[in-house]
Amino acid sequence: MERLVLFDIDCTLIDGHGAGGRAIMHAIKDVYGVEGELGDYSFHGRTDPGIVRDLADLWGAGDPEAIVGRYEGETQPQVVHDLAAQLGTPDDMIDALVDACVARYVELIEEEVGKVRIEVLPGVRELVTALAGDRSVLLGLLTGNVTEGARIKLAPTGLYSLFQVAAYGSDSALRSELPTVAVARAEKLTGRRFAGKEIVVIGDTPADIECGAALGVKAIAVATGRHSLAELAAHEPDYLFEDMSDWRAVYEAILA
Repeated sequence: MERLVLFDIDCTLIDGHGAGGRAIMHAIKDVYGVEGELGDYSFHGRTDPGIVRDLADLWGAGDPEAIVGRYEGETQPQVVHDLAAQLGTPDDMIDALVDACVARYVELIEEEVGKVRIEVLPGVRELVTALAGDRSVLLGLLTGNVTEGARIKLAPTGLYSLFQVAAYGSDSALRSELPTVAVARAEKLTGRRFAGKEIVVIGDTPADIECGAALGVKAIAVATGRHSLAELAAHEPDYLFEDMSDWRAVYEAILA
């Protein structure tokens, strides 16, 4: 195999029409007892655990008063204040519930995906199918979605089984660490070493372009998400496409 090709999911392969965002915000409300506005915050280019932590912090989940509110009517406020003190800093209080919140998110995302039509973006089905049938390519996912979230989102498309390796948000909350995870799994699977431009990362955000910089990967950006062509171009991907409608051109860029 000559190429390890790693795709982002949201707004690169599919448009989930907000299912993930709705599920994660609902999960934060259920587990942390807080909710709020997003403001300038963007889910794009982040991992699910990272988003949980960011929004829980933004909405005050580490504030002892939020913990008191969560248990109001069930126990004495002083008891809850004492419990919060034992948990430590606000960061400690937030971190202690991240796994529980992600588990709740997985339950909710399955419900949300059932309510919407998961849209495969232009050219994606043709490109992924062609790559999966190419013996020179090992096809994988590089995504901030946790493992089960990725499976649930891609299941309606029929594409999930075509990806042979993956690195997920459940492997690390830091997107920059995920390429190393994916490469290690690819090498274990194939017994072959992948390095430099043999590794291709495809995504719709600056984080996708930059996450493999330390490995010297080939970065292919598509402006199918929140970021414009000009915004993506500023981060100097190896190739830049408006979308993957001309999937053969993307295919050629991957193998170039």
